[in-house]
Amino acid sequence: MILSLFRSPPKKSATLKAERNYEVAGRVLPLRVMENPRATRLTLRIDAGGKGLRITVPPGMPAREVDKFLARHEGWIETRIARMPDQPKVRPGVKIPIRGVPHLIVHEPGKRGTVQQENGAEGPRLIVHGDRPHLARRVGDFLKREARHDLDMLVARHTATVGRRAKIIRLKDTKSRWGSCTSDGTLSFSWRIMMAPPPIIDYLVAHEVAHLKEMNHGPKFWKLCGELCPDTERCKAWLKRNGSALQAIDFS
Repeated sequence: MILSLFRSPPKKSATLKAERNYEVAGRVLPLRVMENPRATRLTLRIDAGGKGLRITVPPGMPAREVDKFLARHEGWIETRIARMPDQPKVRPGVKIPIRGVPHLIVHEPGKRGTVQQENGAEGPRLIVHGDRPHLARRVGDFLKREARHDLDMLVARHTATVGRRAKIIRLKDTKSRWGSCTSDGTLSFSWRIMMAPPPIIDYLVAHEVAHLKEMNHGPKFWKLCGELCPDTERCKAWLKRNGSALQAIDFS
């Protein structure tokens, strides 16, 4: 009993850092570790565009277990990140898609800060006026205005079909999802969807409007989604295949 008084106290595990950097495939990415009381195992998610990593862990998970988990999946992470495009920055001379059609960004500083589409000799162009430092933001604002027009129109059409009303329509720049629907009828969409072809935009709206009637992803939901958008499967596959590239475009 006397000896027990001189025993070394048990070693504590390293503190689990909620955020840190993680180097992989030649990139340094932010890594977020989030505790979830309902989690029973570690799960890994790569943010849209390969902009970061997120690991969900059960409460009290030691930091060393997270490190072991990352080490086991390092090859998989490297492969996925390497396939993702670099973050192209919006600037003069590059092309971005608008409703699926590539537009060359042209800067004309001599006028007020407006943005307009036109068809030039080399194809569709997006003419951006005003000071150069504000160009990327103005292109993003242009896409938001276009999104407001198209999404409002599509929501009105699909809600009329299902006989439900949307409480409000919000535009966001979400990184993990393209749209959402809450139980009170609030619909949210990423304005970046305006870079996708029109059938994909229509599918996204149909998907979220279907949730106004079916707040799940069960058979009834997918049946309704298919009725609103007969090309659901192809559009869903397109968004899964190309969505990361659209999320990667830097409008800052």
